[in-house]
Amino acid sequence: QVQLVESGGGLVQAGESLRLSCVASGRAVSYHTMGWFRQAPGKEREFVCALSWNGIQTNYADAVKGRFTISRDTAKDTVYLQINSLKLEDTAVYYCAARKGSDPSGEEYKYNDWGQGTQVTVSS
Repeated sequence: QVQLVESGGGLVQAGESLRLSCVASGRAVSYHTMGWFRQAPGKEREFVCALSWNGIQTNYADAVKGRFTISRDTAKDTVYLQINSLKLEDTAVYYCAARKGSDPSGEEYKYNDWGQGTQVTVSS
């Protein structure tokens, strides 16, 4: 099992940037593919992006391509989500998730471990 703790959320203005962090702990963290999901008010949780355990493969939802970047620092067991040019519709709780295997899948059910989420609120 992997424990995940997100941080970095907050209230920001549209157009600004934000970097979310997810610190992982537990067995074989380095061999887990990491993903970010988000849940906006009144909506279902949706896939944002994922990064394979070896850092080679990425997968981004169409809505965030070009503005979001996922990366990881294996020495710190930390995954980052850089969000640029924030939009009002990016307002959501952002969740970090982990799964065994190398496939940076966008399917939620494939992820076994989840963080508690961090709130991102974008104002105009």
